[in-house]
Amino acid sequence: MARMVTKRDGSRQEFIQEKIVVSALKSGASPQVARRIAKEVESELSEEGTTNDIRRNVLTKLARENKQWEQDWRTYDRAVKRRPE
Repeated sequence: MARMVTKRDGSRQEFIQEKIVVSALKSGASPQVARRIAKEVESELSEEGTTNDIRRNVLTKLARENKQWEQDWRTYDRAVKRRPE
């Protein structure tokens, strides 16, 4: 059964691992690390998670690998997605 994700606006969609990979790559992670993080996040996700749960998990994993990657993700969120800290 596919894992579902509830977005901030309340809509739901199927979990797509590649979204994490692309975002991690944009933050500076290598392809290998980005794929590993995405796989770990998916394996830790319950049948139904939220985008906020996923975001927190990814940020934690990025920070463990490289603090700058985490900071770059947060900067992108603020600048492009206009997401508060």
